Amino acid sequence: MSQQLAYVIITPYSLYKSRTGGILSRLITRTGLDLVGLRMFAPSAELVKEYAETIVSAHDTQDRKVQELLKQYVQENLSPDPKTGRRRRVMMLLFKGDEAVRKVRSVVGNLSPNRQGGETIRDTYSDLIVGDDGKVRYFEPAVLAAPTFEEAEHKLKMWARYSDADGGIVENVTTYAPGELPERTLVLIKPDNFRFPTGRPGNVIDFFSRAGLYIVGARVFRMSTAQAVEFYGPVREFLRTKLKDGVSAKAKEVLEKEFGFKISAADQKALGEILGPLQGDSQFDNIVRFMAGRAPSEIPESEWPKPGTEKCIALVYEGVNAVSKIRDVLGPTDPSKAPPGSIRREFGSTIMVNAAHASDSAENAKREFGIVKPGENNFKQVIEEAFGKS
Repeated sequence: MSQQLAYVIITPYSLYKSRTGGILSRLITRTGLDLVGLRMFAPSAELVKEYAETIVSAHDTQDRKVQELLKQYVQENLSPDPKTGRRRRVMMLLFKGDEAVRKVRSVVGNLSPNRQGGETIRDTYSDLIVGDDGKVRYFEPAVLAAPTFEEAEHKLKMWARYSDADGGIVENVTTYAPGELPERTLVLIKPDNFRFPTGRPGNVIDFFSRAGLYIVGARVFRMSTAQAVEFYGPVREFLRTKLKDGVSAKAKEVLEKEFGFKISAADQKALGEILGPLQGDSQFDNIVRFMAGRAPSEIPESEWPKPGTEKCIALVYEGVNAVSKIRDVLGPTDPSKAPPGSIRREFGSTIMVNAAHASDSAENAKREFGIVKPGENNFKQVIEEAFGKS
């Protein structure tokens, strides 16, 4: 089977209602496809107009009246607010794999006022309410997706053209009360959530929604060894110092058992001074290997900048006290010490394999943004690799 690229657009209302995680979980687990791209958009009037013109299609199995409703919905709900000019957020997801378009559309489902169950995303999250007179009272499609491979290609090329100007870390997409000072923080959904197709990435995002913040940036990326070394650099010296006592006690125990003589407290301390930094460097290598797939000691330094083998999702959250709110939901580094209901208690297993990372201060968030570059446009790159430059 040929590899295809398919897309799903999460609507402004679904984002506002924090349905992102649930939608993502269903798409990953029910399609078995590879999530290869994520990008936030604040669509311009020009993008919305061009996209809306492609909605009604003879190749779509949905009723023509529903297609017309979708076109109208896109024009009214994805366009900038006519009163304020403020743009609206949408999130675009890219999936790759065999028959990707068909599989995605099957999970997304069609729209009908007479749905019977909750099998598809639209069964659960969309609404099409029709009055006794046959007129539509309320309509919310939840997500948008192409009906055929050809239309997916055309629409993806279109969004790629606008992806620099209209996408990235979106600005001025929500309002705050007078005196409120929003801040931004970085979240990484770590590689342990991507070992096989699972709902964990979406479930983790679902937990973060409790913070009441707004996602304003999103990117799928593979952290390079160089990025991991820089990102976790502040941890290295801490590990070299922190592990001295533990490694010296273990060394004392092993040596006394092996050689049959006692080691004094002073000699044990000296062992810690020698072995502590070595143990710290080993643990640091493990962290880098976990995040990037390759430790610094395993490859030539010239290969450090190459993308790693492990997948992450970078998310930028915005809101008042964003840093502390996200950290509260995340929980402490050690999952065994995390409170019930926190992400690390629910999804973490060790201090290193603990589901997610979040910036611990606004200053660190800025430093980490500079390393991870969550606004970088590899979304466009994925599309161009699949279809060529338009």
